[in-house]
Amino acid sequence: MKAFINGQEYTFEAGETILHVARRNGIFIPSLCRFEPLRHKPATCRVCLAEVTDARGTRIVTTCDTPMEEGMKVDTFSKHVRDMQRMQVEMIFADHDQECVSCARHGNCELQDLGEAVGLTRNRFTHRLHPSAAERPVDDSASGMTRDMTKCIRCLRCVEVCRQVQGVAALTVDGKGLDACIGVGMAPNHRASACIQCGQCTLVCPTGALAERDQNDEVLDYLASPNITTVFGFAPSVRVVLGEEFGLAPGVNVEGKIVAALRRIGADVVLDTDFAADVVIMEEGTELLDRIRNGGALPMFTSCCPGWINYAEKHCPDILPRLSSTRSPQAVFGALAKTYLPEKMGMAPQRIRVISIMPCIAKKDEAARAELASGGIPDVDVVITVREFARLLRRMGVDLASIEPEPFDNPFMSASTGAAVIFGSTGGVMEAAVRTVYAVLNGKEMESIESAPLRGMDGVREADIDLGPGNGSIRVAICHGLRNARRLAEEALAGTSPYTFIEVMACPGGCVDGGGTSRVKGDYHPCAVKRQQGLYAIDRAMPRRQSHNNPQVKKLYEDFLGAPNSHKAHELLHTGYADRRREPSESILANKERLTLTD
Repeated sequence: MKAFINGQEYTFEAGETILHVARRNGIFIPSLCRFEPLRHKPATCRVCLAEVTDARGTRIVTTCDTPMEEGMKVDTFSKHVRDMQRMQVEMIFADHDQECVSCARHGNCELQDLGEAVGLTRNRFTHRLHPSAAERPVDDSASGMTRDMTKCIRCLRCVEVCRQVQGVAALTVDGKGLDACIGVGMAPNHRASACIQCGQCTLVCPTGALAERDQNDEVLDYLASPNITTVFGFAPSVRVVLGEEFGLAPGVNVEGKIVAALRRIGADVVLDTDFAADVVIMEEGTELLDRIRNGGALPMFTSCCPGWINYAEKHCPDILPRLSSTRSPQAVFGALAKTYLPEKMGMAPQRIRVISIMPCIAKKDEAARAELASGGIPDVDVVITVREFARLLRRMGVDLASIEPEPFDNPFMSASTGAAVIFGSTGGVMEAAVRTVYAVLNGKEMESIESAPLRGMDGVREADIDLGPGNGSIRVAICHGLRNARRLAEEALAGTSPYTFIEVMACPGGCVDGGGTSRVKGDYHPCAVKRQQGLYAIDRAMPRRQSHNNPQVKKLYEDFLGAPNSHKAHELLHTGYADRRREPSESILANKERLTLTD
């Protein structure tokens, strides 16, 4: 079938919308709510206007929900169309908090881009369209996120990613008309809601309506205090993501630049959370072997992802006995930085403040857990995301792209292995664990430590792992995205799971695409594969690629912990979980019925 756009003839398939045909052929039509990666059609922003002429005459339509028809003539940039698009954007701005300088997306805002695209130079509607706009909720009750509905433009991207990708359905549309905004179901506030703070909604929000809680001023206060010793650590994935904020390509390893930048802004001690990831493998691998040998609850689920932990506690708490009790690398890092490190370096523990740089918003919530504190003092004091850290460096006048790399210099908690690095990708925790479990059982390394079945971007992957002569094999599974995790959890609870060990990461792609990573305007996870490849390249270049071969980890156990899963290791490096389920809201019940296993 054929039709015309701006005088040019184009072919199309039945059911294709005007917007889809236009985009497929490189024709720009401004839009906000139409977000191709989520495949939804809310038609809420009303900006993607065009003038259509067909047998019914000439009229203005929204192109995202108008099917292309045989012989139709479409004009996307007539004066009439441009005037109407501009007026629609003016009205969106007028019903939106325009204090841009205070917004989390200042300088990276899709609404501002849209204004430029339609030629908006000033807004004729200087006052809000409705007096209730200023009364929309501004909710900062959650540990990791803020929800500011004065900045919401009702594009519904957040609602769709929460439902389609994560299967959580924590976000709802409350009210109607000009009173409508994004709510949190039947909960009194964000913290008490079904939200697991994965932060995927913040990656798709075009404005600053949903954002990470900014804690940079807390970090600056610590850096400025002469009575505080700041200890920084950063996650495996941060080194292949942060460079994007400074114009470098996705997947480029900026580890040394991060170390140098932290010293430039005044950090006292810069360590590597990868060290803690190696420790996690020692603890979790030992725990798995103990469950296999002594009849513990199987399959055992990994516990490194705080979004997954929140989901398990809030949405399927019956699975909690099957979760590994081993803390995440961040939590292990915090515990050791306030016990083992000061003992080794002769520092006063009470003066130490641990600052963690993470790709994850849920890590903020994890740091606030009472279980991860000693005497009421948190093991990790502040967590900042990749986006926050980039803003902090810019505030301090540090250009990451031009700074010269520097090495870690601490002899106690900075060495790591390739196994720790790949923690940042979906499948990485499983692959790292397999490398060490095999060596423990056989007294020698695997012939090939890279496992292709454990890698990739499919939503669920499985593999049969040969544990060596006389040890048999186990079937393992890897999933990312909580829709997939729900199905695997239900199988385990029903007693039909064929797996012994299951890795879960809440965010699609794993930590490399966590809710606190760099946004790409108008797209969703476009850099996942390149970031993942960056981690695998670092792994291959490492002199040691198995966690049990990390000399500093060996020293930790010799001098401080004794052995993996020892009494002291359990006190410091393990944790517990709690049933935090609420009465199911209508949205949760409805969503459970529609969940399907997806790739």
